[in-house]
Amino acid sequence: MLNRRFLRIKVMQMLYSFFQHENADVAFFEKELFKSLDKIHHLYLHILALFIDLHHTAYLVIDEQKNKYLPTSEELNPNLKFVNNSLLVALTDNKDLKKEIEKQKVSWQTDFDLVRKLYTEIRQTDLYKEYISSTEHSVKEDREFLVNLIVDFLSEHDLLTHTLEEKNIHWTDDSFVAFNSVIRNFETFDGKFKLMPLLKDEEDDKKFVSTLFEKTILYSKQYEELIQTHTKNWELERIASMDVLLMKMAMAEITHLHNIPIKVSLNEYIDISKEYSTPASKTFVNGVLDKIIADLKSTGQIEKTGRGLQEN
Repeated sequence: MLNRRFLRIKVMQMLYSFFQHENADVAFFEKELFKSLDKIHHLYLHILALFIDLHHTAYLVIDEQKNKYLPTSEELNPNLKFVNNSLLVALTDNKDLKKEIEKQKVSWQTDFDLVRKLYTEIRQTDLYKEYISSTEHSVKEDREFLVNLIVDFLSEHDLLTHTLEEKNIHWTDDSFVAFNSVIRNFETFDGKFKLMPLLKDEEDDKKFVSTLFEKTILYSKQYEELIQTHTKNWELERIASMDVLLMKMAMAEITHLHNIPIKVSLNEYIDISKEYSTPASKTFVNGVLDKIIADLKSTGQIEKTGRGLQEN
């Protein structure tokens, strides 16, 4: 569910916090780092649980309308396409998902008014009206409708965003990733829903996170000296602190994660600098790292293992 780019960003955020504290405890911050990853999985489950509750709400509304004192013909014979959506049904019936939701104590019960409001607003959208009026009945149409519902409505809904932020302040930054994880999950739906794991390769990804975090801290002073050597016209204090941190992480990854090509690492940190540092960071980080990598290669400090990696 979480790709390497996002794992690098979470490590970066925790390292930034670590370096702001004097005498910070490495073990404590590393534990917090893995907790922050678990919270993303919790948010992912919240979004899936929301779809289950929207499905349940649709049934409630149908029953309420049928039991009105003077129901209309449409209320007595409602369009059932939404409640029969194959992906919604699969979510509701999935035992593994239900077990995980109960285990993680995920619930929208205290926010049922919001769920009801969301369902009411969904019914007013052109997306919903086009979907229920369509004569097509397919798994493809069902999943595309829910994916579009996330993209065009749920991920942009201010009240929903505010509610998620109230549940966990970290979800402000994580909601984009969680929604995209649900989208990728839905896009693989072929009639049977499969719950996605937090990490694609749990052992390898956890090792990647730990190594990157620990080695950046362990060799921080050494990396600062390398940066200073290759930025002779700059005092270290004048360089954006995020640029320094990203270059340290890049050096840690290049020298201690032997199965990742140098070009991949370099491109990743340049891209992250564009998003999280200054407008000039891309060029600056690229230029300095190019010099440092050449230096590390010449002194034999870079060792890559695996087919095709020795020259990368």
